[in-house]
Amino acid sequence: MSDPNQPAPDERPSARTGSGSSRSGQPATRTTRTAVYVISVAAELAGMHPQTLRIYERRGLVSPARTQGGNRRYSDEDIERLRRISELTAEGMNLEGIRRVMRLEAENVRLRTELEQAREIARHAIAEIERNNTGSNLVPLKQAVAVFGQRASIFERD
Repeated sequence: MSDPNQPAPDERPSARTGSGSSRSGQPATRTTRTAVYVISVAAELAGMHPQTLRIYERRGLVSPARTQGGNRRYSDEDIERLRRISELTAEGMNLEGIRRVMRLEAENVRLRTELEQAREIARHAIAEIERNNTGSNLVPLKQAVAVFGQRASIFERD
């Protein structure tokens, strides 16, 4: 079972070693998901011991990329995740609680994104309707109040 907080294996960039340029000779573009930090550097950036990072990986809290040789490489996103784990442990939360909180936080982000997309679709649909609506397709509606025991005025001819 995969962790919904972690990117799917095909979405996660593999760690690269070498000159830092792509095959085309252009410099490689680095994103927050680019795995570049070895475990000792990642641990220092996150303010943890390297063994702690190994424990978190075994517990499924973080999934660093691996080089072809099997060495761990951490991205900026991984470092931020480790810092969040550190905050939660400092508040007294155990690792299972942290896993649940982080899963809920990721779901919250996903749902907020989905909601914003739905709002954007609705805004476009409303704007399209307003653009196409010239008023010619509206039918006048005659309304009247009917009082019990009296003939409603809508049945009378004008």
